[in-house]
Amino acid sequence: MTELLLVMTSLPDQNAAKALAKRLVDSHLAACVQLQPGVQSIYRWEGRICEEQEVVLVAKTTAQQWSTISSFIKQNHPYDVPEIIAQPITHSHTDYARWVIAETTIAPN
Repeated sequence: MTELLLVMTSLPDQNAAKALAKRLVDSHLAACVQLQPGVQSIYRWEGRICEEQEVVLVAKTTAQQWSTISSFIKQNHPYDVPEIIAQPITHSHTDYARWVIAETTIAPN
């Protein structure tokens, strides 16, 4: 069976996250996207320690979509260097996996 992925990125606010989520689903790059608001991020950027409230976006897709979805996120993300990472889904219910595969292999309009 096709390998499924969780693709994650973080965005500065709910509006940016929701807009990107809708575009990912509309373009069939993700079957489902979940938004997790209220994440506290602490990181070093350009030599200083930063603290920000962010929204984490988690998209369910297939490994075949990795190149396309990561490029799409990069092009449509407000950050200069966005976090775009993926984790393989090692176990999933067969019906769910079939749905993700079907939703991400439909030709875009």
